[in-house]
Amino acid sequence: MRYLLLMAFATALVFGGCSDDTDPVECNRGEYDDSFTIETQSDVAILAGYTSISGGLNIDCPTCTDLSDLFCLTSVEEGLSIEGNDALTSLDGLGGITSLGLDAASLRISNNAALTNLDGLSGINSVAWSLVIANNSAMTSLDGLSALTSVGRALIEDNAALTNIDGLSALTSIYGDLEITGNSALTDLDGLSGLTSAVENLLIYSNPALTNIDGLSGITSVDGDTWGLEIRNNNALTNLDGLSGITSVSTVIVIYNNDVLTDIDGLGGITSVGSGVLAYWNEALPDCEVCDLLDQFSTAGPYFGIDVHDNLDDACTPVPANCP
Repeated sequence: MRYLLLMAFATALVFGGCSDDTDPVECNRGEYDDSFTIETQSDVAILAGYTSISGGLNIDCPTCTDLSDLFCLTSVEEGLSIEGNDALTSLDGLGGITSLGLDAASLRISNNAALTNLDGLSGINSVAWSLVIANNSAMTSLDGLSALTSVGRALIEDNAALTNIDGLSALTSIYGDLEITGNSALTDLDGLSGLTSAVENLLIYSNPALTNIDGLSGITSVDGDTWGLEIRNNNALTNLDGLSGITSVSTVIVIYNNDVLTDIDGLGGITSVGSGVLAYWNEALPDCEVCDLLDQFSTAGPYFGIDVHDNLDDACTPVPANCP
């Protein structure tokens, strides 16, 4: 009798005596008509089954570890922010998102201490306004953005473990600023070799391991009205050959405090600069290199200024016409 009771109990367990009450997620809830912020792991389940969000999606959850319940999402109209997620190691669950919708939509990934890659974002092909990847201390790869072809502006800043940006190799156009700063392990910019457009401002600074910028050779002009072209505090950079495609800079060229920069022949295609050239504290760069550059400009704005000092003093002979 005892044996029969045990067998009956075991059969009940197998055939539903201890069933899983969790129903599978079905993608049948349509659009979530508002913006939404995920602050706890349970918030993720609230969005399960929705296919789109009419506003923005903010993932700001220090304790979240799993976004897989968001797999139904295909569109987030006002942009996606993934910021301040200390425990998140994967973006799996966001792979269905292909559209960030409105012209002002941004993609922001910042301050995610454990996130090593962006593989869960492989469906996104354009960002109308701003792409920001900043302060992700463990991130080693941007390969999850391999479908991205255009962005409004791009900021890649203070990602200490990032050695390359090859994941951006499909990117062909940046309509606004391109700023790459403070990435201490970044050695090259080859991932941007697909760019074939003008940018508004081009800022490359404080990347101490950066040895070349050859990946920027497809940029044709710097046509913004504020910062211009700035190359500063890149202590392993020896040349600017990657800027050979640029023919004009609408504002100012700044070359500052690049310890081992020895030549700037890569700027040889520039014939027009709007407001000035500042080149100083490049201790291995001969002044004559800068003076020769100044001689090639055929146009300049009414307030054009030149500030060249504290580079390698090589006593240019004869002194070029534009050398201060």
